[in-house]
Amino acid sequence: MSAGDSNIPDDPKEDATMATEGAVQSSNLRDEMMQNPRVLAALQQQLDSMVGGNSGYIESLPTAVKRRIKALKNIQLKTCQIECQFYKEVHELEEKYSQQYQPLYNQRREIVSGRYEPNDAECEWESEDEEDEEGDKKEAKNEEKAVDEKLKLDEDTKGIPNFWLTIFKSSPILQEMVQEHDEPILECLEDIKVLLSKKNEPMSFTLEFHFSSNPFFTNKMLSKQYKLVSEPDESEPFSFEGPEIVSSTGCSIDWNKGKNVTVKVVKKRQKHKNKGTLRTVSKELPDDSFFNFFDPPQVPEDDEEMDEDMEALLATDIEIGHLLRERVVPRAVLFFTGEASDDEYDEDDEDGSDNDGYGLDGASDENDTDYDPEKDPAAKETPQECNQQ
Repeated sequence: MSAGDSNIPDDPKEDATMATEGAVQSSNLRDEMMQNPRVLAALQQQLDSMVGGNSGYIESLPTAVKRRIKALKNIQLKTCQIECQFYKEVHELEEKYSQQYQPLYNQRREIVSGRYEPNDAECEWESEDEEDEEGDKKEAKNEEKAVDEKLKLDEDTKGIPNFWLTIFKSSPILQEMVQEHDEPILECLEDIKVLLSKKNEPMSFTLEFHFSSNPFFTNKMLSKQYKLVSEPDESEPFSFEGPEIVSSTGCSIDWNKGKNVTVKVVKKRQKHKNKGTLRTVSKELPDDSFFNFFDPPQVPEDDEEMDEDMEALLATDIEIGHLLRERVVPRAVLFFTGEASDDEYDEDDEDGSDNDGYGLDGASDENDTDYDPEKDPAAKETPQECNQQ
């Protein structure tokens, strides 16, 4: 090809073909990227960071309009103040009705502990399981025989053994706190009470754990108080969404000698530098235990930033206090039977609502390109419902 040929224009058909191939490759690459969960997650993170971003529209408004917006914010602030009063009165109403609940909870405690035996009328309850048994007589007879044999073994059993321990071990959140050495102590737990602060008292609620006599500590009751604040933050008044737990205070446990499960004894052998003699030194170190619940982390009074570990501990402490107050104590028997869950949004899942906003992954693992069912233990386990049939 001569030097003059370089100025000859390219074939239009060839250019069109190359452009089409390039567009197809670009489209395929885009499709592959959009199917990559990591790319999608990064994209979603960028989009989330843009939510609430300043578009510049407000700054571009005339001064007179900006003044009116400030007036609207003052109105909004007044609605927050009314909302604060609303929540305070709701708390007072809850405290009023808690006094009506308490006799029923006291009766529950008497039955659980075995100090009261309910009569036939109090024990009448037709469950769905019983209806199913009537539909299958053979299965019913087998179950009745198994129950009879168990009653012969446990005919001296009083109350409902391990009532609260079973509840704790049935709750994923509470189960993480309970260690094996905690279980013999929690077998002695007879009741948990929720006490709400009264009118004109600082807003709070207290959890009381009542124990029968046991060889571990001398306390009959362990308590923990959660302080609530129902006022907007002065620096961010519009973030107010109701009372918040701001701190908690536990209690001291009077452990019997050698029974403190919140510490472990580590023995080390030391050698004397001069004499060369050996001695054994015992040292107590903190140990994981449910009873650390009564020695909660304290919020720093100054404005220094808390580290991630402290923030996680405080968040967990608040979550557990809220869970016990709002769900576990009022619905204890349903947690015991497995009919209730500590997931507040289980009921929403039943009607097909999505899980976005609740810290749950809306997509199933099977849609993840990295998901391998052979490596997922949960995929191999038999669902709990199947085990109960």
